[in-house]
Amino acid sequence: MKIYPIEAGNFKLDGGAMFGVVPKTIWNKTNPADNNNLIDIAARCMLIEDGNRLILIDTGMGTKQSEKFFGYYSLWGDYSLEKSLKDKGFHPDDVTDVFMTHLHFDHCGGSVNWNKDRTGFEVAFKNARYWTNENHWEWATKPNAREKASFLHENIIPMQESGHLHYISRPESGFTETSELDFGIFFADGHTEKQMIPMINYKGKTICFMADLLATAGHIPIPYVMGYDTRPLLTLGEKELFLKKAADENYLLWLEHDAHNQIITVENTEKGVRLKEVFSCDEILK
Repeated sequence: MKIYPIEAGNFKLDGGAMFGVVPKTIWNKTNPADNNNLIDIAARCMLIEDGNRLILIDTGMGTKQSEKFFGYYSLWGDYSLEKSLKDKGFHPDDVTDVFMTHLHFDHCGGSVNWNKDRTGFEVAFKNARYWTNENHWEWATKPNAREKASFLHENIIPMQESGHLHYISRPESGFTETSELDFGIFFADGHTEKQMIPMINYKGKTICFMADLLATAGHIPIPYVMGYDTRPLLTLGEKELFLKKAADENYLLWLEHDAHNQIITVENTEKGVRLKEVFSCDEILK
């Protein structure tokens, strides 16, 4: 097995929204804001090459939205999904599976593109199966008012209409040890219904793709919950369960949204779970 980081593009989000009730005087120390109160955010996806499978986890915002739409998110840097794949020696047609932790636009927007004539949409990975779970699909396609702006019709429905959509089986408990893609999954409901956190066995270590369960290293303290979460009290329990397990078993936590810390470990302290070490992807994946 080989694992590659795929940088799908950087953007900025409001620091207050990203840290909920935590005061700026605290979160600004780990996630410094600019003059508009915006903090740096990444879309660090993961590509897994395993035998004849090439599995892409999340796809960033994509490129098909309007200039006005992207203007809300202050895009920065020169990363893109297709360029990052090319830099690693791959073409979109090589991808066999696209696994979406959840269907918010910044996680699945790159899964669907305009068609050649810009008259409609088509899947960006024409040879891939697209994976979500049935509960989350129902949640995303019949969205509540709070999340409606994050679940964009053009990002989601073409997956189904094209026949590429598949569902991951969901266990009764939060953890599943194996899935249809041969890695474990932790199901979490605090951020959105049935977000999926992949847990990949790599060279005797467990790498966890944290998606929005842990947005940045600055979010490690249990009460530091994003304002975007639909059920923040559920997030508290899910973070506590997961991060304690991560500390006990020395999991490597892959941070999708942290522009400055790529992979971290955590440890138990008298103050609770805290940051232990920070690694680059190159250090872990070499």
